[in-house]
Amino acid sequence: MKSLLILSSSETYRRVLADKLRGSRHSAVAAQTLEEAEEARRKESIDLIVSDWHIVEPTIATLALALKRGTRQVSLIAISENPSKEELIDALNKGADDYCQTPFIDGELDLSLLRLLEARIEARLRFGGTNVIDAGELVIDPDEEKIYYLQREIELKGKPFEVLTHLARNRDQIISKEQLLDAIWEEPELVTPNVIEVAINQIRQKMDKPLGINTIETVRRRGYRFCFPNCSGQTITDK
Repeated sequence: MKSLLILSSSETYRRVLADKLRGSRHSAVAAQTLEEAEEARRKESIDLIVSDWHIVEPTIATLALALKRGTRQVSLIAISENPSKEELIDALNKGADDYCQTPFIDGELDLSLLRLLEARIEARLRFGGTNVIDAGELVIDPDEEKIYYLQREIELKGKPFEVLTHLARNRDQIISKEQLLDAIWEEPELVTPNVIEVAINQIRQKMDKPLGINTIETVRRRGYRFCFPNCSGQTITDK
């Protein structure tokens, strides 16, 4: 049996979704605060999080991302009443694994949207909830905080590891410094964008240079892009 955690600022949405998603195949608990989520997690491990996602009011989304980072092998499905391209990009860039419309319309449960959400949940659970990123010769395991190159374990920890992981999870996308700060640092407003440059430099000095590989391209004025194995390692202008 898999365990689902429902995060929502609405008590009604939390209760109804937990009731509807709870069954013989899954258990489901609901939470609004960190304390409630931690209590639920102490009782049993969490396999998947379903969370409200709002760019304007990101409190619940921030909680969902913090729980995802702190829980092994957990997937996150972001849901929104008014899904937009901007929220989709925001959710996926920050670490959500999937994104869809909430099953509530004008406060009422829509059964067809509920079935869509259930299908998305089953698809993520079939995937296994694994966060392992396979880039061929380079394998990144976020849950164990380990990197393997040609099956040899590479030492890279802390923020450089998280930066590399986030870029690799969003491979071929250009991720700005601000997006990296929001996705990785719990209080991004308290640090400067220079910490990203420091983390990127550590990745290159501690991993890329010793191994003779390049994993990240600097895209001038836009950010960074994970592009292993087809990476020049140079600063480029992306028009």
